[in-house]
Amino acid sequence: MTDVRDADDAGTSAGSASGVWRTEHGSGPTVVLVHGTMDRSTSFGRVVRALDDHHVVRYDRRGYGRSVALGPPAHFDQQVDDLLDVLDGSEAAVVAGHSYGGTIALGAAARAPESISALVVYESPMPWMPWWPERSAGASAVADADTPADAAEAFMCRMIGSSRWKRLPPSTRAARRDEGPTLVAEMAHLRPPFPAPFALADVGVPVLTANGSETAERHARSVREIAAAVEDGRHVEIDGATHGAHLSHPAEFAGLIRRMSGASPG
Repeated sequence: MTDVRDADDAGTSAGSASGVWRTEHGSGPTVVLVHGTMDRSTSFGRVVRALDDHHVVRYDRRGYGRSVALGPPAHFDQQVDDLLDVLDGSEAAVVAGHSYGGTIALGAAARAPESISALVVYESPMPWMPWWPERSAGASAVADADTPADAAEAFMCRMIGSSRWKRLPPSTRAARRDEGPTLVAEMAHLRPPFPAPFALADVGVPVLTANGSETAERHARSVREIAAAVEDGRHVEIDGATHGAHLSHPAEFAGLIRRMSGASPG
């Protein structure tokens, strides 16, 4: 699921060491939110409001939103570099990733577990697995399009519908099409001939994975397998949710984070 708004952020904004745009809100246990493919940090707005007793950091990933000028990532590890720069090593934080953002969070926890206290991983893909379908939404958009911009538009139309896409302001549609090169890069980086980006056995922090009860089977299977493969993994399901639970069920999504931050009973 992707957010189509270009909303302003009310938090304190700054660039990270890697140059990605970030913003932070509130005080309390630190949480870093990582958005998915063809999405932006603004999609977590309702989740941030539900975590008003936390210090919440979110950022536009390389090639998206206010970080679009950085261009697409050269490789998956650069996405992990960016997240670790946002974490900045000052304190271990809970990291919550939606979709592709959760895969990045797992990569960061495999490389630098000392920077992360726990993970929340919602419907994160593992396209390097042999059972993952070749024609997922992103892969189909890339395979069937003539240009990266067309791939971005096709992806958006699939996610929000063609009629809603056509009603968006021309500037919004143009901005989303500009994110096409990042979509193309991300779809490639997790699939053969690239090797698996990390080993789940190397993830050295507690992990709570989740899926919606109304989601695609590949997403549900992926997070069940992640929870089973990591050293300290648990899995839950959000009743009635699809892939975009952070938009449709923000209180429940925030509740997952609370379980891992210690702000509520687990």
